[in-house]
Amino acid sequence: MGSSEERVVAVIMVGGPTKGTRFRPLSLNVAKPLFPLAGQSMVYHPILACKRIPNLVQIFLIGFYEEREFSLFVSSVSNELKVPVRYLKEDKPHGSAGGLYNFRDLIMEDNPSQIFLLNCDVCCSFPLQEMLEAHIRYGGMGTILVIKVSAESANQFGELVADPETNELLHYTEKPETFVSDRINCGVYAFTPDIFMAIQGVSTQRQDRANLRRMSSFEALQSATRSSHTDFVRLDQDILSPLAGKKQLYTYETMDFWEQIKTPGMSLKCSGLYLAQYRVTSPHLLASGNGTKSATIVGDVFMHPSAKAHPTAKIGPNVSISANARIGAGARLLCCIILDDVEIKENAVVMHSIVGWKSSIGRWSRVQAGGDYNAKLGITILGEAVTVEDEVVVINSIVLPNKTLNVSVQDEIIL
Repeated sequence: MGSSEERVVAVIMVGGPTKGTRFRPLSLNVAKPLFPLAGQSMVYHPILACKRIPNLVQIFLIGFYEEREFSLFVSSVSNELKVPVRYLKEDKPHGSAGGLYNFRDLIMEDNPSQIFLLNCDVCCSFPLQEMLEAHIRYGGMGTILVIKVSAESANQFGELVADPETNELLHYTEKPETFVSDRINCGVYAFTPDIFMAIQGVSTQRQDRANLRRMSSFEALQSATRSSHTDFVRLDQDILSPLAGKKQLYTYETMDFWEQIKTPGMSLKCSGLYLAQYRVTSPHLLASGNGTKSATIVGDVFMHPSAKAHPTAKIGPNVSISANARIGAGARLLCCIILDDVEIKENAVVMHSIVGWKSSIGRWSRVQAGGDYNAKLGITILGEAVTVEDEVVVINSIVLPNKTLNVSVQDEIIL
């Protein structure tokens, strides 16, 4: 069957409030998948990539956030991109594969021949069309997007070994203690509907094992508790590892950028990666200015149409400015995310920082950090409605919402 005949659905796993704890204090105000990177919600970027797949019929978001947290976004993005987007709330965590299986009837209602599965907290160029073509060419049940990383960092992810000629997945192990491979799982998959049979097989095996045991009453009580977890199926350990080397799973390697968005520091790095991608895919989204009638823009900058910057301000590179922000005369911004309704007053400096909604930074103040995206205090984060008064310096610090800083701080978490 040629790719032009394929009906495709996409499923994006968005997690839930218990999963985004490392994203605090930013996740106190907004669900992590809706936090803006390069001016668009984190989950918008994979949705936009899915929209470009030929014959896409539906996009599902699966998680355990309350539906009200996603209703406005889902309605807005469906209208904007002219593709049906639907949020499905899990009653409980079922695991990455179990969540897919739990909604199999809805996912299959359009009778798709291919299913994309993506994790929301992944930042990459999402080469989904090329991946789909390779997946159909391989003829297997599933194809995994992979990337080469340094040997030192590989054990933080799922490592895999693939046949260099056929790209068949030969071995898969999740976060191994010893080095296996410098190729890792990117958290983006293409499957045929046979994936549902594989997931069902795991659940059935567990149930059968439980039923076969001859147990004391105490063991029976324990098993009753465990049996409720037969529908909790992990994609990596329960599906990918057992099926490796059985000519069912294949890999597609990306040579482009890839990062995992686990912390606010990584969100700032990934915002910069998406801004750089705009230069190729959506140059109209990038701001420009030379300091005459508008602010001087250096490098890749996104500025919401409702935001205002004084012509003497200098902005960029890697700056994203959200709605209704106000940037004063002589202000200097670089490597930062400025959220809605922020005011940055005259001659203030913001570097390697995220400034929360409705915050205010005073005249001649500095909010900055070293820019180590992996360190706990590698960037400075101001929560919602934080006021930094005039001539105050905030370095390598995290400030929770509704605080006023009238003295300088460094390497602190302000509760």
